[in-house]
Amino acid sequence: MADINDQDILNQENKGYSEDSIKVLEGLEAVRLRPAMYIGDIGDRGLHHLIQEVVDNSIDEALAGFCKNITVTLHTDGSCSVSDDGRGIPTGPHPVKKISTLEVVLCTLHAGGKFDKGSYKVSGGLHGVGVSCVNALSSHLEVTVRREGKIFQQSYSKGDPISSVDIIGDTKETGTTIRFKPDDTIFKTVEFRAAKVSDRLRELAFLNSEVSLALIDEVNQTSEIFHFPGGLVEFVKYADSHLQAVTEIVYITGTGNSDGGADTIIEVCFEYNDSYSETLVSYVNNINTVEGGTHVSGFRSALTRTINAYATSNNLVKTALTGEDFREGLTAIISVKVAEPQFEGQTKTKLGNGEVEGVVRSIINEHLAIYLDGNPKVAKKIVEKATLAAEARMAAKKSRELVRRQNALESSALPGKLADCSLRTAEDTEIYLVEGDSAGGSAKQGRDRRFQAILPLRGKILNTHRARINKILDNEEIRTIIAALGAGFGEDFDAEKSRYGKIILMADADVDGSHIRTLLLTFFFLNMRELINSGRLYIAQPPLYKVKKGKQEYYAYNDQERDEVIKRIRKDKGIIDEVAVETTEHISVDGITIQRFKGLGEMNPIQLWSTTMNPETRTLLQVSIANAAEASMVFDTLMGDKVEPRREFIEKNAQYVKNLDV
Repeated sequence: MADINDQDILNQENKGYSEDSIKVLEGLEAVRLRPAMYIGDIGDRGLHHLIQEVVDNSIDEALAGFCKNITVTLHTDGSCSVSDDGRGIPTGPHPVKKISTLEVVLCTLHAGGKFDKGSYKVSGGLHGVGVSCVNALSSHLEVTVRREGKIFQQSYSKGDPISSVDIIGDTKETGTTIRFKPDDTIFKTVEFRAAKVSDRLRELAFLNSEVSLALIDEVNQTSEIFHFPGGLVEFVKYADSHLQAVTEIVYITGTGNSDGGADTIIEVCFEYNDSYSETLVSYVNNINTVEGGTHVSGFRSALTRTINAYATSNNLVKTALTGEDFREGLTAIISVKVAEPQFEGQTKTKLGNGEVEGVVRSIINEHLAIYLDGNPKVAKKIVEKATLAAEARMAAKKSRELVRRQNALESSALPGKLADCSLRTAEDTEIYLVEGDSAGGSAKQGRDRRFQAILPLRGKILNTHRARINKILDNEEIRTIIAALGAGFGEDFDAEKSRYGKIILMADADVDGSHIRTLLLTFFFLNMRELINSGRLYIAQPPLYKVKKGKQEYYAYNDQERDEVIKRIRKDKGIIDEVAVETTEHISVDGITIQRFKGLGEMNPIQLWSTTMNPETRTLLQVSIANAAEASMVFDTLMGDKVEPRREFIEKNAQYVKNLDV
């Protein structure tokens, strides 16, 4: 036997990992290799993010004062084009790269005018990777620039130029048109949805009142133009269109800076309605800051302080009202333009610039005080609304104290019907909120007790959209949920204290199950939104069908999957005749059994585990809020008192129910 020395051992350990193992990705190779790092994911959200990146470049031109019109076109060949009337991307030789600047912008990460404050004082595209990422993830991209009296054009494939920058004509216009077709080898889906695109364009039109944004859908032969000269005032009207306003709209704008820094532009618009919840949507440079930040805290503190001071000086209240009291029924839009925003938080959409808080607070204090003095009727209504909220808050004090006691981490304070898991670290655990005792029993037997907790819910919980806090806390099922999660409620809520890393809603795949999911989503959206913002809330996807042929069993989650399974079985068995597929349980002429599950309780523990609870085989939908204003409006429509808007919404969106974003 040969002797093995230390050097031999070291050589063996290093085998396969040498200088040759270190790969350097050139150009846009990194984007194609790890696309999710740059656009979030490669699903539906990432696909539509490509459009957002290109549109944001045009919006930056508008913010700089050089663009008035932007047109997005969804073409029949699956491509999308974005055209603007801005200055046009420069096409001359780049002083460093010695090639066309157009090619530098389209093919180089971190290349763009955003880094030159002389070009863009304010920008939503902070990292300069937007359009180059779109280029890298497109099977084909063509850019056309109208600039300096000429029309320039260049084509690319998967991030690489396949033509030179050619002059194809003369023009008196200026602007840029980018047409791209997403690479179907990268994305799970390459089908753009007009409804999703229009939501973002509408939002941008509200935030940029001087810009007109058009959407042309060649696939469905429709078109829309979004232009709102009233800006945030029209935004608030839109957000509250399904509610009854109790005050007029208050609009405040101003510019300020701290310590001699760059100016920060502030726009705030708000009104009070007859609901019991708050809708506050904030933006920084057109980016939706779903986690808030210093601009939001500045607004809230100024709102509370200024109205309290007015109410006290005019003898409208005996004791000072709290910030929570002023949030009931408040719909507010906050938009700030910051030269160098610093983001933090789970989703990197929480503003961290400390100086912005002081600027916002100062401007709101000054302008709101003047407004209240000049509009005593509006001021009185605001104070009356907050006073009623304070009375409800005091009435809920006993219920809140009970919930606080139940939120203790000791097992004795946990709900009796909760089947807890053995692991205690939140990031390793998950809790299923299960509809019905029968399904809850199956889930308890089928779960992995180490990391999965089960909380059965009885019936439909309270519709929290139209309920004050005291009524919410009086609901037994809601108190049970709050106690099980252990993260508090209302002003005490802290998502980081949640006892579980994932909260999973599991209900039947029928109309009643959908209603229960909507009620639960409403509760979390209004009262524990940070769970959604931090990516902790999920929806389980139980199968609709079991397809069986002999001893082989397959599960299908929708009609399309069911049909595909049946075709596959028939092909494997050499069956070539087509047999109609029914949606009820039956045995067809070729011996294929199709069972439609009417509810979770019909599945035994083993089936429930393998189809809906096993992390290796299950499908979970992560709940997210891409547009808080749109989400709030959907909840107002679906869960509010007015029947007609709800009927219109259902009639309009029934055909998209499989892809409906809430």
